[in-house]
Formats: sequence, C-alpha cells, structure tokens
Amino acid sequence: MALDGNKSPQFFIQHFSGENEAVADYLAHDVLAQQPQEVKDFLLRTSILRYLTPSICCALVPGCNSMVMLSYLATSGAFLTPLEHQTNTYRYHSLFAGFLRAQLYAQYPQEVARLHLAASNWYENSDRFVPAIDHAIEGHAYAHATKLLEAHAERLLSQGRMKLLARWFDALPAEQLKRYELLEMIYIWAVGFTRGPDEALEMLSATVLEVFDNPVVKSHIQAFKPLMLGMMDRFEEASELVHAEDDTLIGYAPFADIVSINSRANIFSVMGNYDQACQLIDGARDAQSGHSSLFNSMYSEALEGLIDLQEGRQKQAAARFRLAVGARGPTCDFSHTNGNAWAGVLHANTVYEANDLEMATRLLHVYGPLVREAGLPDHMLISDIMLSRLAFSEGDVDRAFQALTELEHLGRVRKLSRVVATARLERSRLFLVQGRGTAARQELDRAGTEELWQRVRRHRMPANDLQYMEMARLRWEVLAGEPQAALSPLELEIADAQNSSLYRRVLKLKLFKAIALHRSNRSGEALAVMADIMPVCCAEGYVRLFVDEGTAAGSVIQFYYQALLETRRQNDPLFMDYLQRVIDAFGSVLLPIVVAPEADEPLLNSLTRKETRVLQLLSEGYSNNTMAEKLFVSDSTVRTHLRNINSKLNASSRTQAVAIARRHGLI
Repeated sequence: MALDGNKSPQFFIQHFSGENEAVADYLAHDVLAQQPQEVKDFLLRTSILRYLTPSICCALVPGCNSMVMLSYLATSGAFLTPLEHQTNTYRYHSLFAGFLRAQLYAQYPQEVARLHLAASNWYENSDRFVPAIDHAIEGHAYAHATKLLEAHAERLLSQGRMKLLARWFDALPAEQLKRYELLEMIYIWAVGFTRGPDEALEMLSATVLEVFDNPVVKSHIQAFKPLMLGMMDRFEEASELVHAEDDTLIGYAPFADIVSINSRANIFSVMGNYDQACQLIDGARDAQSGHSSLFNSMYSEALEGLIDLQEGRQKQAAARFRLAVGARGPTCDFSHTNGNAWAGVLHANTVYEANDLEMATRLLHVYGPLVREAGLPDHMLISDIMLSRLAFSEGDVDRAFQALTELEHLGRVRKLSRVVATARLERSRLFLVQGRGTAARQELDRAGTEELWQRVRRHRMPANDLQYMEMARLRWEVLAGEPQAALSPLELEIADAQNSSLYRRVLKLKLFKAIALHRSNRSGEALAVMADIMPVCCAEGYVRLFVDEGTAAGSVIQFYYQALLETRRQNDPLFMDYLQRVIDAFGSVLLPIVVAPEADEPLLNSLTRKETRVLQLLSEGYSNNTMAEKLFVSDSTVRTHLRNINSKLNASSRTQAVAIARRHGLI
C-alpha cells in the first residue's frame, strides 16, 4: 500500500522501518488507537524489550497482570507472537516494535531511562548479564553498566567475545572508562581483535596504563603488545619483547598468562622454532586446565594446526581447525561470537583444499570480513586469495582479479608490504593459468623487493608457505619458460624444504618437477616423481594443491592415471578413486581430447570477430554467463557462437576448440 504511487520505490524500500510515515500512520490509527489506555501504556513501556515474559513485563509495568495482557495481545492480532519451544515468551513484530519505541520516545521521553534500568535490574537478578548490560547502556545508566562490566568483562574476554565488548565500550563515555584501569585494558584488547592492532596500540599509547603499578594490568600489557606486533607483521620487534618479558607478572591474570604463552608460540613458529612452539602450546593447554578460556583454547589449536599444515599433516590440521571453530562434523553453525575468526579462515582453507568449494565459500563469507576488519596479514592473504580462486573456479574471472586488487589495496592502506607483494604473486599465478605468460612475468617483476622476500624466506609465514618468490619464479619457468632449465633449481628448493620439514611445500615443488619433466618429454622420470608424491597426497586428501596449477598439472596427473590403468600396477581401489576425484576436480579442462583433423584454412579464416572474442574469453576461463555479460548478449547467443566455433574448427569440445585455436595462432 505504501509503495503504491511512490515516486522513489528503491529509496523507500532502503529506508523502510517501523518509523516510516505510511507504516506509522497505519499502526497508529488501525492498531494502537483501537486499544484501551491500559493496553497502550503496556505496549509502549514494553517496546524496549526484545523478548517479553510475564515476569519482566511486571518489572516494567508494575500492577499490570502481564500474563493476561500478553495472552490478550497474542490473540488480538496486535503484532505479538509467541516463541516456539519457550513457554510464555513472546516478541513484537520488528516493524511494530520500532513504531512503539518511536511513540514511547515521543510521548514519554522521561520514562525511557527508568524502563531500561528496570529491565537491566531484572536481567541482572536473573543472572543474564549480557541483556542487563545492553539495557543499562541503552538507558544511559553508565555507572550501573560499568559495575556489571567490572563483574563480567574478563569472562567475556576469555570467551573471545570481542565484538560485543567493543560495542559496549564504544558506547561508554571515555571519562567513565578512565576510572577503571582493567576495563580500559579489556577495551583495548577488544579493539585489537575487531578494528586492528594499529588502532589498539595507538589507544594503549594514548592512555597512562603503562605507568601504573597494577600487576594485573601490567600482565595484560605484557601479553598484548607482542601479539599485536605479530599481527602487524613486526615479528622481530615482537620477538625482542618476548625475550624481555617479566616472569614475576605470571599468575596475576590467567587470560593474559595463556595469551602470552600462545603469542610466544606463534612467534617461535614464525621464526622456525617448531619444537619450542609445540612445547609452549602444550604449556598453554596445561595452563588452561585450571582456567577455562574458549579464546585461548581456539588459539592453541589453530597454532598447532598451522604447524601441522606446513609439515604436510593436512587431515590433522583440518581436525584442529574444526575443533578451534567449534564445528561438529560436516556442518557448521557459523558462529563467530567466540573469537573464532582467527581459526575460521584456516578451517575454510582446509575445507577448500579438500575441494568442498561450497562450504569454503560459506565459511569465508562469515570469517573473511572479520579478519579483514582486524587486519590479520596471513589470514587476510589466505582468505582473499581463496575468494579469488573460488571465483575463478566458477568462471567469474573478473571477480577473481577484483578480489586480488582489493587485497593489494588493503595491503597498501594497512602498510603491509608482504600483503601487497603476495597479492601480485597470486595474480601472476592467475595469468599463468590463463596462458598469459608475458603478463605473469611482468607481475612477478613488480611483486616486492628482494629484501622483503629474504625476510619471508627467513621466517615461516603461514600464508607464504606456498606463496614466495622462488616458487613463483619456478612456476613461471615450468609453465611458460624453459621447463628443462627449472629442474636444477627445483632440486635445490626441494632439498631446502625437506631440511626445514616443510613437507607440504615439498609436495608442491615435486609436482612442478613432474610437470617440467613431462613437458621436457622425460615421461618415465615424470611418472616416477608422481609415484613418489601421489600416495602421500591420497593419504592426506590433497586436491586443490594440484587443481590450482591448471591444465599442466591436470595433464600430468591424467598421464599418471592412464599409465596405472595400462600397466595395472595399482590395485588399491581407494587410491584409484582418489586419482579420479582429483581429475574430476579439474572439470572440463581435462575431458579426453580426440585428435581432430586439421581445420580447413577457409573455415579458420571464416571466424567472425565476435567468435574470436568468445574463443579468447573461453581460453581465459570465463563461464558462458560471464561471457554473455561481457559481450552484452544472451546466454543462448554465446552457446550459438560456441557451436559455430566448434563447427568451423572441426572441434568436438570447447577445450579442443581452444587447443586448435592456439595451434593456429587465432588466440
């Protein structure tokens, strides 16, 4: 009714709420005006509640028989509905609640603070401190809110409920907070994990907390600063702080103690001291046995999962990340209230590696924005590179490149040179998959400085285990340069990775070696390399390790599979099924190609400009739908072009058409 005759329907929809004039008029005249005064007062005074029960309504409207009133409203069509599986619990329709609150603020502004305080007291007496704090803050009862936060903020911090804490502290007056040293420190913790370490460290330096002698606050600061520096890619500075830690502060703040152990473990892990890191993680778990902390438990599991990942224990890492985010089995509730974003992206990464692309996408839509907001370099890289690869796998090439452009921009804004350089490495890989070797080489030349990559080489950054300059150059040489020339450097890289226990990296490098041998017509040696790595990859369930390298990787796997079928050397049905699943993951790129007769020259020359453009887009990985958008035509028109192309090139598939077109220099 409100939309009828509206001159700006889009604007109207975007701003539609219970306060909208058309809706408000209807609710005022057709609903509220028809109610007795007692009912009107009840509706207005209880409109601040999210959920209504007889008990809390009595606290807000003393003297009213709330049980009878709620039953009456629920049966009179007054936009009140009972909640399933909860006895005597109701809620207002959101539009009606918005309208009622607007009326309350207009008619009884002096009542609002009292009502919120009454609701806060009721929730506090019911041991439900979260809504108690919400109502105290909404009613500007800041002293009461601060009292509740003093009692409960540390528990919420240990649960990792950073966004909730940040929202509450943002709403408190700054002067109010300065009187409470520990609450001010907890606020800074929350900001560090929601708005990023830069802002959090600036907040800390703007306070006088570091000059206080309060050992609890000093313990928090000692744990906080190295962790934030690590999140900013400043591991050398973080390491210096860790080695200068004051052991006399241990025991004053259990949360800070465990964070400190975990932070040191992370720093040792990045520095390559895995044994020390694992010992510290075990120590953190022992410390947590007496002080339950969901946040620290998640952090410990995620850290050890990262070590498992780099050392090639893919399935063990996946199990740790599932545990860290609280996932149970194949489903996930996507809750990120407990600080799970730290582990959520890592969980998505192992799900992606297993080629469950739909689940990986869903996880990234939840956790990606959170790690981006917090500014975690490795998590940002893992998340956004995954999003780019997911888009490419769907044939949305533009979105794949857009994700990398946004990642590079974010790295510049956050002054994270490693993020910028790694985004360019990934763009180079994407060009290679498209067959654009020159563009890939140009992107490599722009990807960071030698000093940056030497630093990455010295450390073990989670996002750069398979994304570093030496590997990127070898990938280019194998796929677009002289594969024979890549073999000696590959042997050196493989030996170095093995000596460093980076066994996932070993698998990737050996894949490149097999591709280089295969492309150098040394098929027997290529098969030997594949026979070496494939049983390990099968045991750990690697899929995208191969698929993300494009057609060249698929061809060598298919060659290995065919050799096994012909020689009957492999009788394990599980292993053969795994190989088939990997081949299937490549999609139509690896459809069996029957060698077609050479296309007639006149037919080759008869390709229209539009058909040539379709061939070019097809070779770059675009889907039919995306090609239609780019060419401003319908999907059926694209399909018609493809049929004509196949006919003119004497091709039996789109893959074969691209191969023939490349052979004749058409694209």
